[in-house]
Amino acid sequence: MGINTMASRRAGGREARKALRAAPLAESEKPVRPGLDSGRYLPLEPGDLDRIHHTILDLLEDVGFSRSIPSCIESVTSVGGVFRDGRLKFPRSLVEDTIANAARDIVLYGQEPSRDIQLSGKRVYFGTAGAAVHVVDEWKSHQAYPGKGLYRESTLQDLYDAARLVDSLEHLHFFQRCMVARDIEEPRAMDLNTTYASVSGTTKHCGVSYVDPAHAEEGLRLLHEVAGGEDRWRARPFASLSCCFVVPPMRFAEDACRVMEVCIRGGMPVLLLAAGQAGATSPASLAGSVVQEWAEVLGALVYANSIVPKHPCICGPWPFVSDLRTGAMSGGSGEQAVLMAACGQMGRYYDLPSGIAAGMADSKIPDAQSGYEKAYTLTLAGHSGANMIYESAGMQASLLGFSFEGCTIDNDMMGAINRTIRGVEVDDDNMALETIRDVCVNGPEHFLGHVATLSRMQRDYVYPDLGDRLAPAEWISAGAETVEMRARRRTREILETHFPTHIPDVVDQRIREQFDIQIPLEQMRPDG
Repeated sequence: MGINTMASRRAGGREARKALRAAPLAESEKPVRPGLDSGRYLPLEPGDLDRIHHTILDLLEDVGFSRSIPSCIESVTSVGGVFRDGRLKFPRSLVEDTIANAARDIVLYGQEPSRDIQLSGKRVYFGTAGAAVHVVDEWKSHQAYPGKGLYRESTLQDLYDAARLVDSLEHLHFFQRCMVARDIEEPRAMDLNTTYASVSGTTKHCGVSYVDPAHAEEGLRLLHEVAGGEDRWRARPFASLSCCFVVPPMRFAEDACRVMEVCIRGGMPVLLLAAGQAGATSPASLAGSVVQEWAEVLGALVYANSIVPKHPCICGPWPFVSDLRTGAMSGGSGEQAVLMAACGQMGRYYDLPSGIAAGMADSKIPDAQSGYEKAYTLTLAGHSGANMIYESAGMQASLLGFSFEGCTIDNDMMGAINRTIRGVEVDDDNMALETIRDVCVNGPEHFLGHVATLSRMQRDYVYPDLGDRLAPAEWISAGAETVEMRARRRTREILETHFPTHIPDVVDQRIREQFDIQIPLEQMRPDG
């Protein structure tokens, strides 16, 4: 074969690969997609799972919860709970029956059916959450901290912008409030405006929260307006309640329980969230933290099912780690990573819909420390078997800060993490015996340009949107941009152009007539 012919074949192969990369893929053909099966990382041995389970049952039966509100006592005792000496206790048989009969294979709906989330088995999804009180502003020169991100208080506009950003990021599958609107002081207005900003900014499933049952009732009315009526809402509830029903250790949070009761009766799925801090509000031992948080969650599962049997619930054991030298939270630690993964593995043990938290970097900005903390906490969580991975994008300073650029970088990272979750498929086609034989026997003794290689370029491989793979000389020639620089530009492009319009103006106007919506409509449009 002549040199020109070989060069022509190589050029033709390059062109074919470029064309394939440019061609859009059907969702089912993509190398990663929402709801891949996880469960490959198992920090707990089978015998450990059994021991933890029986200890949980002992804790619920012998210790139970304090501070139960009357409606909780009435509901739980009606199905077999015991109220004695000021504590609500859960007999083993009641807990085991609830686990056996609880809702499984539930759907968290989006405002568009293509964004529905199927919580079954080991399917895993990544999304946001948290209550950051600061935004890591765009990086700029500052005399005190040259080249570092500046922290400022977060606003309602920031929350809406975060929802718009997540709406456009492929590897984030749901949106839950990731920061607090610090420009709204009144709790009712904050709760309702948070709900509005979230469901207006994205058609993905949203997590919402309320501090008062009256706010929850109004929030449901707002969601009915968006859905087109209560019946349509109940058929496809596109928001779930994030409910911190417990004040660890083992004390019900009275107002949160009242909110939960309203939302359960209103047809809203519930994340049962228990968030003890190891060494402070839960045991310092990792196994003890798993026991306490799962006990608290299973007690709440009994409570929820005593109100409405088989109500869609997500079990949310979120034990956080303390730096025991200072008592400060350490969201990016190795202990945090393995602790959350153990909780995810227990979710699969129970075969219950579950969600854990990961990606809560201790670093204040999206730097190298942030990258390595997020990488191992999210990878272990994603492989643990939990269905929902919350707080997985944008979170800095152990949940005190949110970074828009960091969120965009984290989306890039989660594409790669999802590819590790997909794993290696082993079958006759994937072992490629015939492809190897063809290349070796018929030439050209390499796989570049082979039809099998071309067919797998997009179906089997994930390519970063922001990550750099250029050779050093090419990188320098292209401007020597860092990932932070590329993320800043990409984030700005999204926020300047992506303004969801899924809520019709007439519906939005009706909502504004009924509720004190504090984000001006013109700030939700491209020319605002």
